[in-house]
Amino acid sequence: MKDTRLRVRSLVAALVLLAFTSLGVKAQETAGGFLSDLHEFRVNNYMALDAYYRFSASGDTETLNEIVLGINSANDAMNTIIGSTTGVLSAEQIEGLNQEFDKFKSLMRSNINDVRKTGYPDLRLVSDMANQALTMNNMATDLYQVAQESGQTETSPRIEAARSAAVKMAQMMAKYSVRTNSSVSQTFQGSATEKPLDEQAREFDQLLATVMRGESGAELKDVMEDVSSKWEFIRGSYINYNEKNVGFVIDRYSKGILKGLSTTIELLQSNV
Repeated sequence: MKDTRLRVRSLVAALVLLAFTSLGVKAQETAGGFLSDLHEFRVNNYMALDAYYRFSASGDTETLNEIVLGINSANDAMNTIIGSTTGVLSAEQIEGLNQEFDKFKSLMRSNINDVRKTGYPDLRLVSDMANQALTMNNMATDLYQVAQESGQTETSPRIEAARSAAVKMAQMMAKYSVRTNSSVSQTFQGSATEKPLDEQAREFDQLLATVMRGESGAELKDVMEDVSSKWEFIRGSYINYNEKNVGFVIDRYSKGILKGLSTTIELLQSNV
């Protein structure tokens, strides 16, 4: 029991440290890599939020580790963006996003500490964090579009659809996680301005259809078919999200879809 408490404290300490430090990073050399970092930033923040909702119900150390992993990954992407020499975005635009990220990390730290101290979340703080996550990721999406339109970046429609699908899946996971963890779902349903899950799921349908179109080698075809079959298996749970479903199954398959989309992006990039 004592060892468990020590592990939890060390994980939270790592998260606290992230809110106040900025690691030295190697400057990103390509504008395409800049878009990739913005993409990873958005996905990993939603993954951290998804893990928090599960942690708020269980207090599980392994789930807390998922939160820290998500924040760490988003933090690495943010630091690479800050260190970029591409000039795709202005220093003011990047600093604005970094400030929103700092707010999100601070709220995440406070929410984790609430669960650890009392055993349940402060719904006001959870709501603040959900709304901050949406504000931050909307800003990241806007800046992603600015970077695309700058003329310095160019990616294929299929890669962009795969990235958008990954962000959409991570966002849906976080929102679905609220509904399947009773400690928060009774009075809190995530950001008040976020689209309903069924609407997001139908948008995911369209994005996945775009990814599936076009020439594909054997490896890419296998990966995309696996993503499609996993989506078909859980799609109804996202569309009919008010029905009772097995949350851990949805979480596992959703993570499998994210992994498959990441592989899809890599394979599409290698074929450009």
